Amino acid sequence: QLQLVESGGGLVQPGGSLRLSCAASGFTTDFYSIGWFRQVPEKAREGFSCISISDNKTMYEDFVKGRFTISRDNGVNTAYLQMNSLKPEDTAVYTCAAGDAEGGPYDYWGQGTQVTVSS
Repeated sequence: QLQLVESGGGLVQPGGSLRLSCAASGFTTDFYSIGWFRQVPEKAREGFSCISISDNKTMYEDFVKGRFTISRDNGVNTAYLQMNSLKPEDTAVYTCAAGDAEGGPYDYWGQGTQVTVSS
C-alpha cells in the first residue's frame, strides 16, 4: 500500500518550533518530489514548500521563507519540515505530498497533522 504519514504536529507557543515528518511507505522517496501544504477551515489548501527529486533544490513561499526548512532523508524514506519562529497565523492542518514530476502534480498525499500556534 502506497502512503504518506505525517507526524510531529501539536500545540506550540508563538515563537516556538516544531518539526514535522512525512514518512513514505510502499515506495521510495528517491524518485519523488515532496511538497508541503497547509489548510485552515474555509480556505483553500496552499502549497508553500517543495524539494526536488534529483538535486534537493528547495522552494519556499515568502510567508515561510527564512522560518521553515524542508529536507529529506531518502535512506529512511522520510521528508521533514522544520518550522521555527512560529506565528499564530501558521495554525493549520499540514499535509505532505509526493509526485514523480518536479514541483507536481502530486500523486500521493498524507492525511495531515494539526499544528496550533497559540499562547
